[in-house]
Amino acid sequence: MKKITVDALGRQCPIPVVKATRALNEMTEPGTLEVLVDNEIAVQNLQRMASGRHLTAKAEKLGEGRFSVTVEVADPSAGAAVLEEPELSCTPDARGDFLVAVDTDVMGRGSDELGKTLMKGFLFAVSQLPVLPKTMLFYNGGAHLTVEGSACLEDLKNLEAQGVEILTCGTCLNHYGLTDKLAVGGVTNMYTIVEKLAGAGKVVKP
Repeated sequence: MKKITVDALGRQCPIPVVKATRALNEMTEPGTLEVLVDNEIAVQNLQRMASGRHLTAKAEKLGEGRFSVTVEVADPSAGAAVLEEPELSCTPDARGDFLVAVDTDVMGRGSDELGKTLMKGFLFAVSQLPVLPKTMLFYNGGAHLTVEGSACLEDLKNLEAQGVEILTCGTCLNHYGLTDKLAVGGVTNMYTIVEKLAGAGKVVKP
């Protein structure tokens, strides 16, 4: 499959979406389109553009001020639109004044196997919300979700790339022997956890 990379680093909205749209319209065979941008708003707008074409987009933070949005194109003709003059509008920040607090790696009581599946589904659903959380906190058993080997990493990296702050309790990582395995977001402490919870407009827990 062909891979096309569009460098939109340093380009302001709506240029990244315009360049990505043109690249998609020019694709004549299945492949992957990667768009490099330098801000979360561009990531959010590229995600919306892909969703509008019924395409799957994955986003990841590559470093400070550097993000990658990858769009998988199985059928170039599906959802294709003739690009004459792109819509020159920018969607504002999609993050809202609420926080998601996750204190376990399973959702609900009963079957842990089912609970892990439900938790993965929950975090994916969060990534698809029209308004994203400002912060996501992971503590106690929830620390298992942000480390290497977690089935939820792709969705969490997608959220981080869109500007969602992802924080995991350092004491919890240390307790479970996971300190060196953190794969997304940053490490936090109880003071910050309490501060974030107290300052949130709303707290959502799975």
